Amino acid sequence: MKINADLNQRAVIETEQLDWQASPMGGVQRRMLDRDGAEVARATSLVKYAPGSHFSAHTHGGGEEFFVLEGIFSDEHGDYPPGTYGRNPVGSSHTPFSEAGCTIFVKLWQMSPEDDQQKVIDTNAEHWLPGMVRGLSVLPLHAHGTESVALVKWESGTKFQTHRHWGGEEIFVLEGTFADEQGVYPQGTWLRNPPNSIHTPFSDEGCLIYVKTGHLS
Repeated sequence: MKINADLNQRAVIETEQLDWQASPMGGVQRRMLDRDGAEVARATSLVKYAPGSHFSAHTHGGGEEFFVLEGIFSDEHGDYPPGTYGRNPVGSSHTPFSEAGCTIFVKLWQMSPEDDQQKVIDTNAEHWLPGMVRGLSVLPLHAHGTESVALVKWESGTKFQTHRHWGGEEIFVLEGTFADEQGVYPQGTWLRNPPNSIHTPFSDEGCLIYVKTGHLS
């Protein structure tokens, strides 16, 4: 299966417009954003667990990165409320479930074997740093090699300078509305700007975004 599998092509999806699709486990549904492979695949998805649902025990052959959007996501290692950012490195195993139900943003098979940090970060309890321009606040989440992951908070009316994404950029809009000269992206929008792409982002109303850069080259 190939969905937005060419990493050299720009992709923009308003995820609220997608239907939920059944996964192999009852009570677990997905909205597929990019995918290259069958059931075991390089993939970026939204995954929704119904209350009381679970996924079978599995090993992350290519690593897993997740961000909890709603509800409480759990595994045998703990419970992860909204705003939790997690990384399970290559070779890690777990049995995820959700007693109350949850929705997570998740990326699979996109991690270097050398990137072996297991992380669980409650972003609601972390200290934000000033951004590169007035009106921006940044919460760094992870960095390895050329890859960098952060949450970025934009106050209303904030504009950023024109810049090039040498290693590509991926964004998921968590709150508010993000924009650039190519469009306006409301909450729930996922976009991927390929390596060497250029844009001039801004936010008229303010927003909160997940940003990953440098990982597509």
